[in-house]
Amino acid sequence: MNFSASGPSRPGVFRPQSEINVTPLVDVMLVLLIIFMVTAPLLTAGMKVQLPQAQAARPLDPKEPVVVVVGRDGQLAVGDEKVVAADLIQLVKLKLGDDVARVIHLRGDKDVAYGRMVEVLDQLASNGITHIAIVTDAAKSGAGETSKAPK
Repeated sequence: MNFSASGPSRPGVFRPQSEINVTPLVDVMLVLLIIFMVTAPLLTAGMKVQLPQAQAARPLDPKEPVVVVVGRDGQLAVGDEKVVAADLIQLVKLKLGDDVARVIHLRGDKDVAYGRMVEVLDQLASNGITHIAIVTDAAKSGAGETSKAPK
């Protein structure tokens, strides 16, 4: 019994299959999808800092910001590149390019010394970088908590 449409087949002659089996392709694609879904949250850039909370916190400009980070130990980073204080201005100006009106986001750990944050702000401002936003987390509003400004 011969199932070949092109005549009798000879033993030992390989005939390629003209159909594509997509099951292995789908399996590989699903595995890749799972790998990317698991690893994507791990790819966040920068130092880990605990931001302080503020009642007046609001979303920032959606344009890609230049982020200056002051870590708990006072160490500086621009984006995910660690930098010494002497090279901070040069690297920030390099990241800004020609867009001097672009906002610099200053992220400081809530446990960093206030004086260190002021030093970084002063260093940026004294070099002509004046569009600076201090990044905070929105405060959690709990029952019975009110915020009153001193008189």
